Amino acid sequence: QVQLVESGGGLVQPGGSLRLSCTTSGITFSFYTMNWYRQAPGKQRELVAGITRGSATNYPDSAKGRFTISRDNNKNTVSLEMNSLKPEDTAVYFCNAKDWVRALDYWGQGTQVTVSS
Repeated sequence: QVQLVESGGGLVQPGGSLRLSCTTSGITFSFYTMNWYRQAPGKQRELVAGITRGSATNYPDSAKGRFTISRDNNKNTVSLEMNSLKPEDTAVYFCNAKDWVRALDYWGQGTQVTVSS
């Protein structure tokens, strides 16, 4: 059974930091591109960070310079370090695992991040 479990969300003041983690099981983690997405109320889900099997990373402009994604293939985890948080970063953050070769796609249940004073 595949499981992706996010943790680390919460309430933080503007300018603060949070570190999200996603622990996976049931997949060969090193085969997967790992991504973090977010979805704010009334908005579409959007990619905020991705890391390939070879640890190449990509970020949208909204996250560049503030967010850092990393992976630990020994612990089957992917993390997202978020700094200089803004109220517009408020959303549910989802962990995603993609195997492009075998067309496999898995999601976590999400963790709430709220940036507010």
